[in-house]
Amino acid sequence: MSGLAAIPPEVLSRAGVAYVHYLSFMLCFGALVLERRLIKANPSKADATLMVITDVVYGLAALALLVSGILRVLYFGQGSDFYTENPLFWWKVGIYLGVGGLSLYPTVTYILWAIPLRKGELPQVSEALAGRLAWILNIELVGFALVPLLATLMARGVGLPAS
Repeated sequence: MSGLAAIPPEVLSRAGVAYVHYLSFMLCFGALVLERRLIKANPSKADATLMVITDVVYGLAALALLVSGILRVLYFGQGSDFYTENPLFWWKVGIYLGVGGLSLYPTVTYILWAIPLRKGELPQVSEALAGRLAWILNIELVGFALVPLLATLMARGVGLPAS
């Protein structure tokens, strides 16, 4: 424990917020991968229930990602100018918002699945619906996969205005 005690509190808080941010990102991506693997026409009760639960985890992780991201920009990161003056940051924000917007359709769909599941029935999932959800999840995964690339470039100063 003496090793942690030697670390200044501001370093621990910055690292803690960064850790929550990274962990939330990984949970979001993992949830999307699981949803993509599970999506199919006429899923079993277990698979449909797991999809609903996975989407709840995805939503909570996305919220934690947003809050920790805002905290990093305002208080625990490189300073708000580092982020807001970099167009790559705005691309990251745009991708996050785009993926979030796309995720509304699957989320509403899974919420509607919860109604028959609570009655012990299976949701009716056509091939067309499963295909539509698969495409949306694919697009979300590509979007989320671009975010670490942009973050890596930002961390190396790419996109910052010349001094």
